Amino acid sequence: MQRERVADDIYVFTSDLYAQVTAGAVVTSEGAILIDTLAFPEETLAIKNFLEKRLSCPVRVVINTHYHADHTFGTYLFGNALVVGHALCRELIDTRGRKSIEEARHNGPDFAHVIPILPSMVFRTGTLTIHLGDKTVELWHSPGHSPDSVVCLVNEDRVLFSADTLMPVPYFVDGSYEDFIRSLQALQGQTFETVVQGHGEVVLRGEVESKLQEDLEYLFRLQKNIEKALKSKNPDKALERIDIESCGKSRIPLNGIVQNLHVANLRTLYRQLRTAQLAE
Repeated sequence: MQRERVADDIYVFTSDLYAQVTAGAVVTSEGAILIDTLAFPEETLAIKNFLEKRLSCPVRVVINTHYHADHTFGTYLFGNALVVGHALCRELIDTRGRKSIEEARHNGPDFAHVIPILPSMVFRTGTLTIHLGDKTVELWHSPGHSPDSVVCLVNEDRVLFSADTLMPVPYFVDGSYEDFIRSLQALQGQTFETVVQGHGEVVLRGEVESKLQEDLEYLFRLQKNIEKALKSKNPDKALERIDIESCGKSRIPLNGIVQNLHVANLRTLYRQLRTAQLAE
């Protein structure tokens, strides 16, 4: 696991074991706010030990930005913390999340002790504000990657934890293409000092707007290329030729995993657009 300090009281932890997934900690005068956990318990335990033993800062709040296993599996390690998330996150952990844990237990001993923990403080609309010590964190709904996704802004430092609303390539297979576009557009024109992506590298202030525009351009090009493929004589063959580079992204980040994400996006949106075409 890699640790990076992005502000005086804010740390980012990046997994070495799974897809460079990130978690963050906001250190306050009354304890820490942990934004997501890492997929493997051993890495989340390392975060806990760093905060509670090295910094003498117990975790008081855990924010689940969305229900996906790589962001929530470690929540059970913080039994005394208040767990916060969107109302849909609670519902999805209680259903799909339980199934994910059972599947993970069959894949090896790493997840033998993981249990589902449901957020006890939730919201559906507007903004949820958490005050702890000298820090204020605002959460708002940012669907697209998943229906329950939220982003978290540390007001005092203008650091945004975007979770998977921002990652090296937008990924909407479990969410909504249209929602994703709206969520990205809602982040444009803001004054963020730093953006912590749900996977991959931190985005610095001067790069935020270009990153948002690049992600939107990817989504627009993806749809345009699929619509062109649907008009061809052999749509399935044409679809195979739409690589990630033709949509404005590189296949290098996340050790090449982004190419797999792109292919899944491609197939998902293709099915949706083809269904809509046949219904006309």
